[in-house]
Amino acid sequence: MAFDYKKEYKEYYAPAKKPAIVQIPRMNFVAVRGKGNPNEEDGEYKKALNLLYGIAFTIKMSYKGTHEIKGFFDYVVPPLEGFWWQENVIGVDYEHKETFQWISLIRLPDFVTKDDFDWAVQEATQKKKIDFSKVEFFTYEEGMCVQCMHIGSYDDEPATVKLMEKYAEEQGYEIDINDERFHHEIYLSDARKCAPEKRKTILRHPIKHIK
Repeated sequence: MAFDYKKEYKEYYAPAKKPAIVQIPRMNFVAVRGKGNPNEEDGEYKKALNLLYGIAFTIKMSYKGTHEIKGFFDYVVPPLEGFWWQENVIGVDYEHKETFQWISLIRLPDFVTKDDFDWAVQEATQKKKIDFSKVEFFTYEEGMCVQCMHIGSYDDEPATVKLMEKYAEEQGYEIDINDERFHHEIYLSDARKCAPEKRKTILRHPIKHIK
């Protein structure tokens, strides 16, 4: 049976509908940076998703070809994630999605090295005849965070964020979003197929101890 990160690491991918504190370790990702409204038809964000999944599945299916990845095991491709921010905005301004800047990500298994990643980019470029130059091997250690499962539309996230902020303060923390730590979303539902009111999205914010 394929290794499923969502099932094996429930503390990261299956939080409760109430906030909790979690320590997020160092992870590697396939990532694409961009800006603009993610809902724009044929926009930069949707093009980025094609690039992400192109590399993610090239690596997943590598065992069927000639490239051998040391330590490889069969796995389910982890869910899509995103870091989001806006210049000169504290928190998130959902009324002006055109000002979003983002890093869209998919987690890579720990056995995937930078050399394996570079091979996947070359392989996908040759097979799909697509420019993958925007894709990067991204390593990130998120550290201490508050997170919560959000059920519903992305536009309704502020209510869940308020609960997270309140809980963090009660535990002696404050939100620590800055130029290196971001508003983080992990998408457990396919927005193309799931009704907005039923979407499951993990919301995660970095925190620090209140001085």
